[in-house]
Amino acid sequence: MKIKFDKYQGAGNDFVLLDNRENNYDKITSEQVKTICDRHFGIGADGLMMLNKKDGFDFEMIYYNADGNVGSMCGNGGRCIVQFASTLGIKKNEYSFLATDGIHKAEIDLDKEVSLKMNDVSNVHFSLDHYVLDTGSPHYVKFVKDVDKIDVVAEGRKIRNSKEFAEKGINVNFVEILHEDEIYVRTYERGVENETFSCGTGVTASALMAAHNDNGFNRVEVKTKGGELNVEFEKISETEFKNIWLSGPATFVFSAEIELKG
Repeated sequence: MKIKFDKYQGAGNDFVLLDNRENNYDKITSEQVKTICDRHFGIGADGLMMLNKKDGFDFEMIYYNADGNVGSMCGNGGRCIVQFASTLGIKKNEYSFLATDGIHKAEIDLDKEVSLKMNDVSNVHFSLDHYVLDTGSPHYVKFVKDVDKIDVVAEGRKIRNSKEFAEKGINVNFVEILHEDEIYVRTYERGVENETFSCGTGVTASALMAAHNDNGFNRVEVKTKGGELNVEFEKISETEFKNIWLSGPATFVFSAEIELKG
């Protein structure tokens, strides 16, 4: 099978995108997705997305992790697929698309920065040294003093595979507060099973937990290994957040074709 793809990245979080509006790629297997995402034997990516037709929406986003399995919501992936949709000729002032965690809205500004509306958060689990919450994907957030000194792969893998989280997995974020409204986040992602240059849902979870205002509007600038993002939201309480928007670049890398075996 020959596939035509575009590659995009959002703050270094990179993805292979397929236009599947004609259902040409419905028969792609998990093993083929895994091969495509492999950085040595394939194209190389943190995940693969298909843009499908969906009645009542501008499109449907189908997301696969780099391990070939269907994944949960990906924030940077969501922003990249909106930019991809625009390139395909789906031009909107405000997009509405369906993802695994429900309906999302998105906008593209004049500088091609893509803003994605995330789902409201109404449940946060507090522990002595970390927080657990779901921002479309489950996240473990731990604040540290010097995030660059953390062995993210070793420490993240240990938490992800711990007894509490081993079955379903969890994404692990290590967060350093740089200023009152600025943080630095490094993330170990399940499904990739490695550190990624950024993680949209992880950045979102970290920003919520770093909210500097007791309640009301917050804006948090987020530094990652792959670039800068920002999260705006309304804090209702310590465990409830609404009107959450993740914003940042979603950049085209290249287009090509690849022949798949099987």
